[in-house]
Amino acid sequence: MVLNAHTGANDPRRPSGPPAAPGVIAAKVLVHLLALAPLAWLAWRIWQVVGGADIDALGADPIVAIEHETGIGALRLLLVTLAISPLRQLTGAAVLLRFRRMLGLYAFVYASVHFAAWLSLDLVGDVSQIATEIARRPFITVGFLAWLLLVPLTVTSTRGWMRRLGRNWGRLHRLVYPIAALAVLHFWWIVKSDWREPALYAALLSILLAWRGWKALQRRRSVGPTGRAAPTGQRRRPGASPGA
Repeated sequence: MVLNAHTGANDPRRPSGPPAAPGVIAAKVLVHLLALAPLAWLAWRIWQVVGGADIDALGADPIVAIEHETGIGALRLLLVTLAISPLRQLTGAAVLLRFRRMLGLYAFVYASVHFAAWLSLDLVGDVSQIATEIARRPFITVGFLAWLLLVPLTVTSTRGWMRRLGRNWGRLHRLVYPIAALAVLHFWWIVKSDWREPALYAALLSILLAWRGWKALQRRRSVGPTGRAAPTGQRRRPGASPGA
């Protein structure tokens, strides 16, 4: 799942780039380890609780701890994925785009574990309650919708789907922005007292959306009335007609 509204370096019409350099491979291994570390640490503590070695490893409410850590992991990875393009634009490091799909897929993994934990622990596997809970609790409604919208992005994240969908691939993957907004709203509604952490994520998402809006405005200004890039140095005066 590339999870980016711009095709850019991932344009399905472009051929794949050269093989990854050893440094990029090492960096990818490191990213894999960092992305899996929280899940591994959570699994270890669950094992400690289940085995009785440390029944307090997950705190006073293990179910809440499991759901919180998987959900917050999904949100963080989603925001990091969205930050890849701005970082590439600011630094000029195109190599960052090689990590975008990986991070997006991990965001979906964490979101799916979060959903599975809610289904198996809160609902005790009673799938007949899913529709009732989704309709009755708004924070579950927006959370489920965010996860559901991630599914087509994950399925279509391969190069094969990029070729099949063409320009529609970029349009589909713009869903990542409302997905991120729904995820932040889901977290905000869950928090009952200390809203500082969800406010931080909301601020980060607002910055990312503002950056995207600014870059989109720049692109529109650089395109002439015929849909082609305007000549260098030729700018239209505010209020002037297209031919001025």
